[in-house]
Amino acid sequence: MVQSVELLLGESSESAIRSQWSTLADAGLPSQGKMVRASNRPHITLFVAHTIPPEVDEILSRRFSLPPFEIRLGGYIVFGGRQFVLARSVIPSRALLRLHRDVFDAAAGSSGIPGHIEPGTWTPHVTLARRIEPDQLGGAISLLSKDVIAGDCGPIRRWDGDEKVEWSLTPPG
Repeated sequence: MVQSVELLLGESSESAIRSQWSTLADAGLPSQGKMVRASNRPHITLFVAHTIPPEVDEILSRRFSLPPFEIRLGGYIVFGGRQFVLARSVIPSRALLRLHRDVFDAAAGSSGIPGHIEPGTWTPHVTLARRIEPDQLGGAISLLSKDVIAGDCGPIRRWDGDEKVEWSLTPPG
């Protein structure tokens, strides 16, 4: 499975994304909102690997506090092949790129780091839906607001995909 470090969204931007999740689900389309776990929260993945050593969590917990910058979500982006992932792009700010670089540098000793998470190749985004069929994609996008979503950051969390547990690396705001 996957181990990750994620930046959660602040209250207003999380609410806007959850609204988009609901719009897709209400239309019978794939949506991240269909996952009912409490840990299912809109987020920006800052780092991912097959394993993250416990000492990395300690380093990250000591190094970071609640990020004090705004997050802006822009247009829609699509990843995938036969089926797609639909996401909102994150408009990269210097502060976000610096946070990403700092987290990457702190966790670089982890194993199984995919190339797309490295600084310079990373595409910051917030996932709206997975497993969208090609013939559903245009309809899904047409249902959603085209407005930029602006809001504060939430805390940084760790997600353990093997155990399906999360924990905060920073205090909540």
